[in-house]
Amino acid sequence: MPKVLLLSRQPLTKRPLQEWLDSTAADVILLTTPKAVAGDEDTLTEHFPMHHLVDDYHGWSTEQAAEEAALRYGADLVASTSESDVLRAARLRGRLGLPGQDTASATAYRDKVVMKRLARAAGITVPAFAPVDSTTDLLDFIAAEGFPVVAKPRLGAGAEGVAILRDPDDVTAFLSRERTSDIPYLPGQWMVEGYATGEFFHVDGIMRDGRVVHAWPSQYSGGLAERIHDELHIGSVLLAPDDPRTTVMRKMAEDVIAALPAAPHPLAFHLEAWISPDGVPVLCEIASRAGGGLIAEAYERAFGVQLAREGLRAQCGAPLALAEQPPAPAVAVGWVLLPPGHGEFVPPAGPCPVPGTEVELLLAPGTRRKGVEHVTDAAAAVFVQAATTEAVRKLLAEAMDWWQQNTAWR
Repeated sequence: MPKVLLLSRQPLTKRPLQEWLDSTAADVILLTTPKAVAGDEDTLTEHFPMHHLVDDYHGWSTEQAAEEAALRYGADLVASTSESDVLRAARLRGRLGLPGQDTASATAYRDKVVMKRLARAAGITVPAFAPVDSTTDLLDFIAAEGFPVVAKPRLGAGAEGVAILRDPDDVTAFLSRERTSDIPYLPGQWMVEGYATGEFFHVDGIMRDGRVVHAWPSQYSGGLAERIHDELHIGSVLLAPDDPRTTVMRKMAEDVIAALPAAPHPLAFHLEAWISPDGVPVLCEIASRAGGGLIAEAYERAFGVQLAREGLRAQCGAPLALAEQPPAPAVAVGWVLLPPGHGEFVPPAGPCPVPGTEVELLLAPGTRRKGVEHVTDAAAAVFVQAATTEAVRKLLAEAMDWWQQNTAWR
């Protein structure tokens, strides 16, 4: 294994890097945070002696520290585990002259304005959009396109900061939250687009050199921004091989990946898109990392490959475990994250009686919550496996009904 500078703020308890990689102590220079390794100090000492801990992970000084660590230990590659590190890793590769995804590719997969300009130029349908560098840009777009519109961070992820503006009062509320926003209201940070309607899908897999190695589409149970605003569940179900939308969404993934600057080495990807009421696929966005929520785990159940693990291993120079497109999932799979409510959590007294269903509590009984705080925020996770997609949808609905009837927030 080459020597790899690995940027990761994920807790080792949730993302066991020492288990995912073939070797660690002699080959991985880990840049992470004290919080990510809390309780795993022995693992850090044994597997990552070439580590560097930073308190302000997203600060500019951390990028300087990463470069210094790479030079000190002689890194051959730079890898990352989170979308927030995609551009940072690309910049480091450029400065150090190392192979991998460069800044042009990373920018296209992170900056939604750049992404949609490239996609539109390639003939891919995208919503009307514009960068928002001032209040005037937002008001001009609304005047031209009408309500509703969606304001979102150009480099955001997981519906972070997304606001659906349906009337002038929503615009006022959006502009008024400037001082409390984690995303600064500055040029280059925001965009606005038309509100798309239709069924919402994601496509996940592995890409290399501007083409799809393998991928499969799933249908979301709802929109991600709506999930936060309305405190709904979020989940998805893999599409069946004979579903015509499977072909449509796989073709869209191929077209989008071909339209953006290619990365030479394999990377995981996560694409989101609508199919409009008239049957046209419309791009929402694409990222050069594995999908969040339980997407990677669902893909593993269907194809035997955990995409977050596979994507990281590929960045570190390991060969792909799956290098061709399977004809179909091994099993129909669906998942859902059940939202936290308001008050003290009282979970169901017994196990879920719905067959083929796995329910994992993500909050301890007695935890007090004030609703959904981010897109993957959940009180419990549900997995369902069955012989058909229709059976999965039915069992998921039964499990959610059982949850609603047997869960309380006091």
